[in-house]
Amino acid sequence: MLIGRKEEQRELTRALEWDESAFIAVTGRRRVGKTYLVRETFNNTFTFQHTGLANQKTRSQLGAFRRSLMDCGLRKCRVLTDWFDAFHTLADWLRTMPAEGDKKILFIDEISWLDAPRSNFVSALGYFWNTFVSARKDMVLIICGSATSWIVNKVFRDRGGLHNRVTHRINLMPFTLHECELYSDTHRLGFTRTDILECYMVLGGVPFYWSLLERGLSVSQNIDRLLFDRNGKLHNEYNDLFDSLFKHPDPYIAVVSALGKKRVGMTREEIISEGDHITGNGTLTRVLEDLEACGFIRTYRYRGIKHRTTIHQLIDNYTLFYYKFLHNRPAVDEGYWSANINTPTRNSWEGLAFERVCFLHYKQIKQALGISGVLTSIYSWRVDDDPEGGRGAQIDMVIDRADRVVNLCEMKFSTREFAVTKDIDLAMRNKMGRFVESVGRNKAMHLTLITPHGVKNNMYQFAFDRVITADDLFKE
Repeated sequence: MLIGRKEEQRELTRALEWDESAFIAVTGRRRVGKTYLVRETFNNTFTFQHTGLANQKTRSQLGAFRRSLMDCGLRKCRVLTDWFDAFHTLADWLRTMPAEGDKKILFIDEISWLDAPRSNFVSALGYFWNTFVSARKDMVLIICGSATSWIVNKVFRDRGGLHNRVTHRINLMPFTLHECELYSDTHRLGFTRTDILECYMVLGGVPFYWSLLERGLSVSQNIDRLLFDRNGKLHNEYNDLFDSLFKHPDPYIAVVSALGKKRVGMTREEIISEGDHITGNGTLTRVLEDLEACGFIRTYRYRGIKHRTTIHQLIDNYTLFYYKFLHNRPAVDEGYWSANINTPTRNSWEGLAFERVCFLHYKQIKQALGISGVLTSIYSWRVDDDPEGGRGAQIDMVIDRADRVVNLCEMKFSTREFAVTKDIDLAMRNKMGRFVESVGRNKAMHLTLITPHGVKNNMYQFAFDRVITADDLFKE
């Protein structure tokens, strides 16, 4: 059963209603469910489908393509000499089918693997689209692959035959909390929303990771089994992750490793300074763009009293968990997660992980505030101590609204109702004062608290103008 993905399914099926042929590119990180989405949406009813072979030369790729042609109904197929010959053979076979009737769906998965060195695959694909598919009205060509950077650079940015040819782009992102809850309920995992939130802070919304969770075990037991057990299915996932996404993974790993050192993110200059063998050339720009397209990082504006800076922040939950608890770990520590409940290390991590979950669900936060249709700018803000005695302050999420309101958001993780204290009240007053000092007060300021279970009744509970809970984050 396909969980969620309603908008992506609508985008795919909309192509069937077009009066022209469609060219669809489906991208996204490893394990996010791209192939599953396409197959389930069309119920595996493809006129032609083929999947590239990992790390194989052109001769082997052509041999596999020939077998796919025969599997799909071409009874006799000679040996293919090159990719132009391969697509010419596919076109000749498709010409034998009537042009009227249902659209003919052509699905090429793991497309980057077909592009072996000096294979001319991209040129042949462009020729196939321009001379055959686009000239008809009954075709839907779908390409898919985890190597998002390949599709971006070889297809979206192509200056040759594929330039501006893609008619539909679907960048499949990980599940939201809402979709993870649907998955949990469908597979009867028995998780509460607190359980789902904790699991999301570790695994993110990658569907394949959630498919490995075992019924009858707690979240902590599942995390120990998958990540800390020597034979855990996700224990070595990091080693395969970037190899599958990028043909040349080293610069991507170097940037991610650098970003893993600083929770709030880094400027471009800091990445170059902190990273190993990273230079500030065009390669770094492309690496950052590719990582953002895959959902590993976010790029945002960081504002202070005198400057605005572009920050790149690592936001992939699994990757961050890996750097915090598994990277450079001297030995496997089975049962580690269950044994460290309520420890300072875990509590500190939970606070930071919850902040990331909030940023990933900013649409749900806007919905809870009743401003889904209001134009907003979301950024972080910070000032240091000043010589006149002003205390430094930092606000991780500022929602600057076109309706002349600014929400200053404080995110606090708690497994029960959160108790607002006098110190927190004073700290928020200081943050608001320093913020007004730095940007002026031409808009109303609303202090907003985001905490899973709401606030505890006490004399400081009204320190915040609005309180957003986990129930709000779980909205569709």
